[in-house]
Amino acid sequence: MTGSASESTTKVVPERKLSVKNMSAFGIGDTAGAFLSMAWGVTLLFYYQQVVGVDAALVGTAIFIATLVDAISDPLVGAWSDRINTKWGRRHPMLLISTIPLGISFALLFMPPEGMSDTQGFIWLTVFAVLVRFSWTFYQIPHLSLGAELIQTFEDRTKIFAYSAFIQSMSVAVAYGLITAYFFRTTEDYDPGFLNPAGYPQMAISFACVMILAILTCALGTRDQIPHLRQSEPVSRFSLSTVFAEMWSVLKNSSFRAVFLGTLFASVIAGIESAFTPFLGIHFWGFQTEDLAYLVYVGLFGFPITFYLTPRIVKFLGRRMAVVVPLTLWTLAINIPISMRLLDAPWFPSNDSIWVLVIFIAYSYVGALCAPLIGSSVNSMLADIADENELETGVRREGVIYAFRAFTNKVTSSIGILIGGFLLKYIEFPEAAKRGSLSEDMIWNVGFIAGPATSIFTLGALGFYFFYRIDRKRHEEILSELAKRKSEEQRKESGTAASS
Repeated sequence: MTGSASESTTKVVPERKLSVKNMSAFGIGDTAGAFLSMAWGVTLLFYYQQVVGVDAALVGTAIFIATLVDAISDPLVGAWSDRINTKWGRRHPMLLISTIPLGISFALLFMPPEGMSDTQGFIWLTVFAVLVRFSWTFYQIPHLSLGAELIQTFEDRTKIFAYSAFIQSMSVAVAYGLITAYFFRTTEDYDPGFLNPAGYPQMAISFACVMILAILTCALGTRDQIPHLRQSEPVSRFSLSTVFAEMWSVLKNSSFRAVFLGTLFASVIAGIESAFTPFLGIHFWGFQTEDLAYLVYVGLFGFPITFYLTPRIVKFLGRRMAVVVPLTLWTLAINIPISMRLLDAPWFPSNDSIWVLVIFIAYSYVGALCAPLIGSSVNSMLADIADENELETGVRREGVIYAFRAFTNKVTSSIGILIGGFLLKYIEFPEAAKRGSLSEDMIWNVGFIAGPATSIFTLGALGFYFFYRIDRKRHEEILSELAKRKSEEQRKESGTAASS
């Protein structure tokens, strides 16, 4: 698996068309991430702070530690997966290895012993959160890298990542619906339903099974493509120095820096908003947990439209504006109604009005339309950057590039959750708070944090994306130059073989 020279090369195979089965199997792999992210982002902070009773700052710190360990391991796993050479290819063995550790650690994360102190709860959360995130890295990075390898053309890359984003978004809607309408329904004893401790182990075991099945489907459903994928011929030893050298090589690419920094800022927003989602819906808008399940129906109608429109929008706007435009619209959709309530606009409906639910569904629908478009466009950008980086350096580094993407998402979203935990402590948000029991000042604080206060990061994200430079013309030039280089290499190899 390792050698001695200073660089790594790959055998290149002809372009091919993927079947719907292959693209669907790859996309189903994102179901695992959707279920994990919903449980992690929506319920974890709430569960340990409101139900288990661990100090909110400690909960945020534990989640941050786990995600930081995960993020640090991303480039290491990415570089390692770039070097693996087996009959199952570079990526598939790591997909399979991740399943059992991920499932077991995820289930135990939501099954802490009763009666723990703050310190004990902090330790339990930290240990199993670290195990969950580390196991997830062994799947996520090879999976993202596999998407870049399966298809090389500009438009077909948009298509496969649109499949992936569509399935992921639908899975998010289903997972959110199960959380809000099934596992944590409002009862006489538990209002909101998120306060029901019995729902968490049930959710954890069910979601763990879904994640394992999704990963297996992805690995087995794309295994017929293994002979057609790039096979590594690693000629450099795996070491921290080589990993850092490869990371630096990627960072020197200006388009990559634009996507990296844009995603960094956007992920901070996602982390804070995710941490505050149940607090915002239940206490700011006054919904019962099952009211939040309307997001499922929003997704069912919104995501198929985006799936159909994504390749057409990207073709019309280009990859860069296919991120900037929906991110702007999504931010406005979230902030306008929250700001109207914060400003106590006289025409804005009260929480007991059906129109509040309609408004909530409307801005959620905008999110359902925008999120898959943003995700598929960013992933396609990174696949194009992998081509440009190969042209610049002669080495394929999908693993390292997508590890950076995952690293950014994880570190910054965990910073968002960490900030969210400390903000809950700062505003002195009470434990086991029932719906309708909070003061007006507390409700205002929740809305301000979840809405306008986070929007400043969006401005930063939008600014960086404008420095992305790879359009269709540039990508065609890159592929043309790579083809010429590969042709020359093959001609030289043929000449050497003939002379010997």
